[in-house]
Amino acid sequence: MRLLILALSVLLSYYSCQERASNSVAQNAPKAKDFELLISDTLVKKSDLVLNPLNGVWSYNDKPYNGYAVKENAQGQHIEKLGFYQGKRQGVAKTWSDNGVLRSKAYYHQNKLEGLYTSYWENGLVALEVTYKAGKKEGQEKQFYSNGELSKLRWLEGGKEKGLQKAWLPNGKLYVNYEVKNDRVFGLMRANACYKLENEKVVKKK
Repeated sequence: MRLLILALSVLLSYYSCQERASNSVAQNAPKAKDFELLISDTLVKKSDLVLNPLNGVWSYNDKPYNGYAVKENAQGQHIEKLGFYQGKRQGVAKTWSDNGVLRSKAYYHQNKLEGLYTSYWENGLVALEVTYKAGKKEGQEKQFYSNGELSKLRWLEGGKEKGLQKAWLPNGKLYVNYEVKNDRVFGLMRANACYKLENEKVVKKK
């Protein structure tokens, strides 16, 4: 009985530490206003920018661009908007579907993802939510089915899985359940090999 109580105490402590770590990352993530203070109000088409792949700098009229760039669909609606400062991606970045639905919202600092990244289903519900730090995923990542049910829960550190990793089928059945500790995997890792994502739905492989 004492061993059972001890085991439960350790498990609860583990979850609590991971939750605090995730919250800490989200709270300490730079805010949008911090990213965009120096960005000009200039607006150009993204197709008019030229990328130098060697230094990652986007130029407009042969100068590092400072402002916003947009991409439009055939109807002239914005389907992408990005901020730039000194030629590098900076501040908020958004994408929309042809129906005008927000599909993703992210933040950049010097070409690297920084802070909260969120993607959405066409019905407006959250599809993915994760925090980035210097371009790498950090803390808790949540993925959801289009009905709002949780489909995957991951813990990451420096872009790599660390800690408990779980995934559920649409019927709520757990089909991935493993832990990554010291770069080693413990638990049911290969269960997801029988399933795949098809047309935004999880189906069993033939």
